Amino acid sequence: MKSQHSKVVESVEREDMVMFINACFACTGQREFYSDARGPGVSIGFLHEYILGNYRRLYARCLAAGINHFNKAHVITNLLATGQHTSPAQREEEGALIFRALCALPPQRAYRVLESLRARRINNRRSRAVVRRFLAERGDLVFEALKYRNKLRAAATHAHLALPGELGKFLFRGWQRQPFETPLFEKFRQAHYAQEAVYELPYTIAEGFAAKHGIPRDEFLARIAARMTVEEKLRLQQTAKREAARLDVKLGRVGLTRLAVYLLGLPVSEREKSRDLIDAAFREAAQRALRRTPQRLGRVAAILDRSYSSSGSSEKRRRPLAVAWAASQLLRHAAQEYRAFWTPRLDDELQVVAHGQSDLATPLLEALEWGADLVLIVSDGYENDPPRGAAEVARVFRMRLEPDRTTSIIHLNPVFDAEHYAPRTIGASIPTVGLRDAEDLLTMLGFARFADGSAPLAELEDYLAERVKRLLPRGGGDPPGVIL
Repeated sequence: MKSQHSKVVESVEREDMVMFINACFACTGQREFYSDARGPGVSIGFLHEYILGNYRRLYARCLAAGINHFNKAHVITNLLATGQHTSPAQREEEGALIFRALCALPPQRAYRVLESLRARRINNRRSRAVVRRFLAERGDLVFEALKYRNKLRAAATHAHLALPGELGKFLFRGWQRQPFETPLFEKFRQAHYAQEAVYELPYTIAEGFAAKHGIPRDEFLARIAARMTVEEKLRLQQTAKREAARLDVKLGRVGLTRLAVYLLGLPVSEREKSRDLIDAAFREAAQRALRRTPQRLGRVAAILDRSYSSSGSSEKRRRPLAVAWAASQLLRHAAQEYRAFWTPRLDDELQVVAHGQSDLATPLLEALEWGADLVLIVSDGYENDPPRGAAEVARVFRMRLEPDRTTSIIHLNPVFDAEHYAPRTIGASIPTVGLRDAEDLLTMLGFARFADGSAPLAELEDYLAERVKRLLPRGGGDPPGVIL
């Protein structure tokens, strides 16, 4: 039998870890509708230091738990900065997790992590080994040397690396001294003098040369379009229209949440003109997300908050609303039966805009009356019409109508509340899970059982250990000596 003291300690440890992982799902260190950027930055920084200092092994294993890129980068940097006295077995697992997580980041974020190592003067043997292996296994280091050349040069210098081929000559000896045998490097050199060479470069590099040569913007965008990524085309779509250029964006290749963010930036009338195209793009994006997490649900109801606060902030424009819309599209394909209950009420999702007050109680009653097995509430947790209405509905439902909890009610919150170090909750009867992207929704449902406080710490540890096994190759970590 466990003593009362040990039970209390275990409960505190479980609550600490659940709070931290939940925060890492939602917090991006950016301004939110109800807070500036400073609050989230201070709160999440404190949480990282606290969990690292008290639960280092679990802290490292959070890299396998599906946390967002912002927090993944923080965990990688903090682990590399510390850990001198960790055991060899733990260091091996940490090293493997760090490397896998770093490779999984988008290139610009991964190079930002390497840049932060230099800024924080982290230059121990393990950090140098991670940088060396990361660069050695990049798929197209020549392209990245061109696009991220300042960051790559800084990382190589800080880690004392000798770069292969013409990389060292290009980064350190200057592009103008002699011709290059590497085609992309040579095009970069020629682009300083010849306009035609500009169109052989990545868009972000070519843009500066276009300005240098005085190439008209509409002409430049029309000719460089073939070299642009889907994300770059989405960001420039409105600018291109104003400048009479046309960018062919294949919406079906865009991620689910990113697609919703882009569409919310269009007028409703323009969305309605492209209804079939938008439906097809959402269907393709949802099916692509489901292939990564092939989980299927039964009878699902979603309560989707489109009140004015879902318009987000200047740094996260319409992000909460986009997550709700994208989640609805994903659930439509993941559930055997599905109904969406928007608040304020909405009949056609294509016309969704952020507007009005937040009444979560009414759609919750409707969802429960419909007989859903799973009720998902996608909201920032600021309920004001009436305040705490959904919390009271859930409390009475649990106490009087369904004490055996056969119906699951889960709150998915895309917004971080810096004051409480976690996404804002609706009520004690409804567990809350942070959600950065709708694509992660099904993964988050697996974590939701820990948020309501019913699962013990041992189950959470087993959950993280299982996630580590899925992420790392058979046998645990890297070959001995690869990451020290």
